[in-house]
Parts: sequence; C-alpha cells; structure tokens
Amino acid sequence: MSPTATSASVVLGRRFNGPPATANGGYACGVVARHVDGPAQVSLRRPVPLGAPLELERHDDGHVTLHDGATLIAEADPALPLDLEPPYRPTLEEAREAASARPGDWPETFGSCYVCAPARRDGLRVVFGPLAARPELTGAVLHAGPGVPLDDGALAPEIVWAALDCPSYTPPLWGHAQPSLLAGMHAELLEPVPAGEAMTVVGWTLGIDGRKHRSATALLAQDGRMLARAEALWIRLPG
Repeated sequence: MSPTATSASVVLGRRFNGPPATANGGYACGVVARHVDGPAQVSLRRPVPLGAPLELERHDDGHVTLHDGATLIAEADPALPLDLEPPYRPTLEEAREAASARPGDWPETFGSCYVCAPARRDGLRVVFGPLAARPELTGAVLHAGPGVPLDDGALAPEIVWAALDCPSYTPPLWGHAQPSLLAGMHAELLEPVPAGEAMTVVGWTLGIDGRKHRSATALLAQDGRMLARAEALWIRLPG
C-alpha cells in the first residue's frame, strides 16, 4: 500500500448472507462500492466472509481492494455511467404477479438469502419471477421495511446494490443442475432510493457465453422513473 492510500476494517454482518455462510454478492459489492466515487465496477474474487474483520484499502488511483488476510476477496474501480434501459417497464402489480410465479424448485443455495428469500422477515424479500407479459424478464418488488440500513433517510447504497443483484438471476439461469454465483457488478445510483415505498425491480438478459451469463437490472419508482441500474456477471458452478 502506498503511503497516501487509506485503509479501514469492515465487517459484513451475518444477516446479509446470500448462500448460507457467505455474503449476498450484491450487498458485498455495494459495501466496496461505497468507497468509489460515482458509478463503480466491482469484481468478486472469492466468496465474501461474514462476521469477520476484512481490510479495505482505497488506493491513490481510486482502485479499492478488500482482503481477508493475504487473500484478495474483491476489488473495485470507478466506472463510466451505464447505458442501459429496461426493454419493458412493468407496473407494481405486474411485478407482484411475477414474484408469485417464481418456480418452486429454487436452488437451495439461495433458500435463506437476505435479499430474495420469501421467509426472511428481517430481509428485503425481493422475491422475483417471470413477468407475465415478458416471461424472459424478471419482476420483483422492493418495499424496504423497518430495520433496513439507511443513509440520510434513503436506503443505504449497499442495500440498493443488493436489491439490484438477485433479480438479475434471469430465466436462462434457471433449471440447471448447478446454480450460478455472482462474479461482479457495475452499478449506478441515479437518485436516492426512498425507504418505505414500494418499487419495482426488472431484470433482463444481456448475453450468454458458456457458463458466463451477463444480465441487467433496473430499480423503478412507481411512476416508472429509473432510480438505479446495474449490469451483472454470473458464472454457473461446474458439474
């Protein structure tokens, strides 16, 4: 680390899990992205531990790294604004209907996810499923209740990143013997996201290359205004 770089110890609370023992990928990306100015590109190099002190460093050029001891866990860089528009903007009611249509044989890996598990009373409950009008897209509702981390009265940035994560697990990833895990996100927060209001999340596919899947999400206010957007990279586990 250069003499002018800054470092801090961060701990991701155990409640913010994706798989049972490690962090939700979007939440982890958001924690790192807090230390990047503007839109950020975050790459996850390893599953992110929960409940343990990790070392976060911000380097002179804006590059940010997250380490668990000597092991690089994640890294991030400033990024250009995203050029993404959802191919369809569902209404809140369409998003609710999509959530109720999620397939029943969901990967056990995500059964207790802080973001998308329907039974997590302390979670975001951003349950997603195929939109009736556009079944190749996902729809979900974000309605953050009490206890969700805030920043100046709006949802904390890492919560917005988390909400953009799970609905990017779009239909081409479903039904495989092995689930896919988030490998990275490029996200842009356009406006503060209000707490206590129901909002729509829509996800769509950008491209598939073997086990790699690129997808995108947008968080929409009830008037259809885009509040945040992201591009995600998922990689299906081998086997």
